[in-house]
Amino acid sequence: MSQPVLSSIHVHPLKAVRGHAPREAVVEPWGLAGDRRWVLVDSANKIVTQRPHPRLALAAAEQLPGGGVRVSAPGMDPLTVEVPEPRATTTIEVWKDKVEAVLADPAAHAWWSAYLESDIRVLYLDDPATRRPIDPEYAEPGETVSFADGYPLLVTTLSSLDALNSLIAQGDHADEGPLPMDRFRPSVVVSGTAPWAEDDWSRIAIGEVTFRVAKKCGRCVVTTTNQETAERGKEPLRTLARHRRFGDQLCFGTNLVPESHGSVRVGDPVTVLA
Repeated sequence: MSQPVLSSIHVHPLKAVRGHAPREAVVEPWGLAGDRRWVLVDSANKIVTQRPHPRLALAAAEQLPGGGVRVSAPGMDPLTVEVPEPRATTTIEVWKDKVEAVLADPAAHAWWSAYLESDIRVLYLDDPATRRPIDPEYAEPGETVSFADGYPLLVTTLSSLDALNSLIAQGDHADEGPLPMDRFRPSVVVSGTAPWAEDDWSRIAIGEVTFRVAKKCGRCVVTTTNQETAERGKEPLRTLARHRRFGDQLCFGTNLVPESHGSVRVGDPVTVLA
């Protein structure tokens, strides 16, 4: 088999909405530069995602120089949200983590509240180096993560998606496939591997940057959400339950923690180090 390569890069500046696919990205200790530095929360200061709000799939956030974002959504005028001035932080709940973040301008809260028809606020992760440690079961001391679900990067492979789609085609909901990769919201996508090769990785290099594999990525209902229409189906969770169950998790993709700094570029060689 030929040398695996980096097929695509995906940065999501605002958690739970569409991002963009640059040809190159800087790898920071807590993830790709600019990735998931912004988050939406509800009136209880808990994060808002596509799980209860599938319409977030139709919204997008474009990263701007300096860290701000330009957000857009159906029926809404685009809005530019600048990085807030340093001030007192607010404690929010990101799954089981209590995280300090800075409130955005009130215009951003009003925009998202109107779109989701709910009481929404927008926050920015001002200091990713200190705010949110990675699960200590899978981390070294001092390692942190942005507003990503749990780990700095998620890697998927095109061959595993092809294999999954073949399994979906044999199942009861074949009409839902084939699924595109955007269902899984990866950070980096690799081509040129055998299907499910990532299950055996413990360390890899993408170009000049090395990564430690933390754990397989358990998947949730967001993967059943069509990212173009916000409609939900049964796949891929039905097929993952039959073929990719590890303990109590249905897995697709692998979580990564950077071991070094640098940039990754589409076309970079991907080397399995261990």
